[in-house]
Amino acid sequence: MIEAARALVEANGYHGTGLTQVLTMAEAPRGSLYHHFPGGKDELVSEALTAAGGEVDGIVREVAVSAPTPQALVLAVLERLADRMVAADYGKGCPVATVALEVAANNDDLQSVCGGIYSGWQRTLADALVVDGHDLAEANELATTALALIEGALLLARASRSRTPIEQVGRRIARLLAAD
Repeated sequence: MIEAARALVEANGYHGTGLTQVLTMAEAPRGSLYHHFPGGKDELVSEALTAAGGEVDGIVREVAVSAPTPQALVLAVLERLADRMVAADYGKGCPVATVALEVAANNDDLQSVCGGIYSGWQRTLADALVVDGHDLAEANELATTALALIEGALLLARASRSRTPIEQVGRRIARLLAAD
């Protein structure tokens, strides 16, 4: 059910995903939803977001092993996210952004989940920048800027059904992170 919710929410958003759709895709009986997720849709979506955030964390950890610099890390992660988007025929972007945009103002629990995922990604990049020689305050600011650029690039790429925004932003982020 988590994987079905994750796929549907990423493609259709929180409000565009119904529990009946999730159960149908997961081939699960209705009773199992409330047995495993007594908090209903919000609890299921929270678990789906956590799994999606973990997927991106896994991509970052995998790429970090061979990336010699934060610039190389960001470019490799962007490439993987672009490949993922193209493979889904632009039906996937950031696995968290759609829900964050839909519910941040009115659902504190899901907003907290989304915020926590983004904070984790920001910290990972900031830590790499500190290791690369940036002071902590600058690393945090650069990491937040890079994350905002990445999110914007994914949105523009999905809207235009083109990798071009991701490639352009990747080049700019590499220059930004290399600046002294």
